[in-house]
Order: sequence, then structure tokens, then C-alpha cells
Amino acid sequence: MQSTALAHPPIVSREAWLKKRKALLVEEKELTQQRDRVNAQRRQLPMVKLEKDYVFDGSQGKTSLLDLFEGRRQIIVYHFMFDPAWEKGCRGCTEFINALGDLSMLGDRNTSFILVSRAPLDKLEHYKAAQGWHWPWFSSFHSDFNYDFHVSQDSAIAPVQYNYRNQAELESRPGGAYFTKGEGHGVSVFFRLEDTIFHTYSTYGRGVESLTDSYSLLDITPYGRQEDFEDSPPGWPQKPTYG
Repeated sequence: MQSTALAHPPIVSREAWLKKRKALLVEEKELTQQRDRVNAQRRQLPMVKLEKDYVFDGSQGKTSLLDLFEGRRQIIVYHFMFDPAWEKGCRGCTEFINALGDLSMLGDRNTSFILVSRAPLDKLEHYKAAQGWHWPWFSSFHSDFNYDFHVSQDSAIAPVQYNYRNQAELESRPGGAYFTKGEGHGVSVFFRLEDTIFHTYSTYGRGVESLTDSYSLLDITPYGRQEDFEDSPPGWPQKPTYG
């Protein structure tokens, strides 16, 4: 019986490997520098004042978006796919939440993190308990929130848009029609000046997949990581760089 050889990278000498590794390091450094440039542009995006007072259902009752900041300056909302008709949350969103690391750094840097879904609160609470999660999770079932931030699609309620593409643009792309109805996932960031809330950023699709640690999440906020190496506007808060 003929065995099939296991596929693997080429085997070379240590010297040959080191030459390839150093060449790759140049590319990796360029990628890091490009990411820093993009993050700097993101921090300097303008923001849009919210004109609606969004109210959510939470474990402590009705609560406003302003309350969800918990006195902090920024809030990151993960739009968790959970249709009101479903009995369980989206598997992909579940895997994303399970991949989250220790996010205590967010609170240390004036930023809150919550989950929001359109399913009724009792379903969210049941699923949260079954998963053993501690993340704050709120229902937008009685709110336009999901539709206004383009993670729930129903053309009878609001124009269809996902990942900054309208319905015609989505339908023209292979597989794009899938995103023209029902639930989608994403992340949105909001900023507070006193009692006034502003929308600063949203990302969808693959833009979400790597946002599972504090640094990556801070990178999508106006204040960023708040470390000295960042090219931030004057007056932005900063903390010392460690290491």
C-alpha cells in the first residue's frame, strides 16, 4: 500500500531559513507601520451626533445608550446576530465571543464594551447563562438601533445597507444577496461629550474577525491605545508605553 506524503514547508539549512525569515520580517514591519497609519486615520475620523434616544432592555430594566457608557467616554458595541425568532445565537458570533480575551484594559482606558442583539431579553439571558458568559448583553427589540446601524435588514423598515453597500450593490456581488435580509454582525463605536452621544465608527464582515483583544478594540476608537507611540491629535489622552 502506497502512503501519501504529508505536505509540509521546504526543509532547508538554518542559514537559508534565517535569510528567508529576515526578508519576511521586513514585510511584517511594513504591515505594522501600515496598520499604525490606518489606525491614526481612524482616530481622526469625524463623528456624527445621534439624533435618537435609543432605549434597550437589560437585566436591570430599561436603559438608555447613554447609561450603557457607565460614565466612560467611549463605548464599543458588538452587534451579535440573534433574530427574535431564533432560540440560539449565531454560531459565528458565539465563537467570536468565546475568543475574547481579558478586556479589563478597556475600562482602564475609559471605554465600555457591550453586546446588543434584536432578540428579546429573555432569550439573550438564557443563552448567556448557557454559555457561561459575563459580558453585558442588551436587547434592542423595541428599538430602531439595529436597523439604523445596518445589522438588521428589512426594506420595509429601513433602506438595506451592509458594509457600506446598498441593496443593488450587495445583490451584484457573488453571495451578496445573503446580506440583504435578516441579521448581520458588526461592531460600532460611540463617543460621549457630557450627555451628547456621537457615532464614530462601524465595521462589518471580515473587519470584525480579529477584534478579540483589548488592543485591537482600542484601535477602532477615537482615543486608540492611548500610548506614546501613537500619532494622535493634541489633547488626546496618553498612557506610558510598556516594554
